Amino acid sequence: MPRRVSPGLTDAELRLMEVVWKKGVASVADVVDGVAGEPPPAYSTVLTTLRILENKGYLAHEKGGRAFLYKPLVKREAAREHALRHLIGRFFEGSPELLLVNLLESKDICEKDIARLRKRLEEKK
Repeated sequence: MPRRVSPGLTDAELRLMEVVWKKGVASVADVVDGVAGEPPPAYSTVLTTLRILENKGYLAHEKGGRAFLYKPLVKREAAREHALRHLIGRFFEGSPELLLVNLLESKDICEKDIARLRKRLEEKK
């Protein structure tokens, strides 16, 4: 039985999870090659982070020849939902409405985004 998922992914963990989610199953070398940015992360750093993600309940590994192959135990959508619940609980007093109000009052949101949100809210009725 997999461990309960620990809250939150660090930025570095999320970068690696994005690669594993995209590939479905990935070796450490696959993840190193798949991470965007220069310089590429060190193999040992990626391996350590993948092990941390496994301990947190996000990944599992199996032996694939000489390499370990990592596969996600948590879907991207579930991780987003988990992170959002954590964010709402921590910064918005547990209120999705307060989050939405803050989002709508943000200078970074454009009319097109507001229109899409309005449409989604109407669909939820």
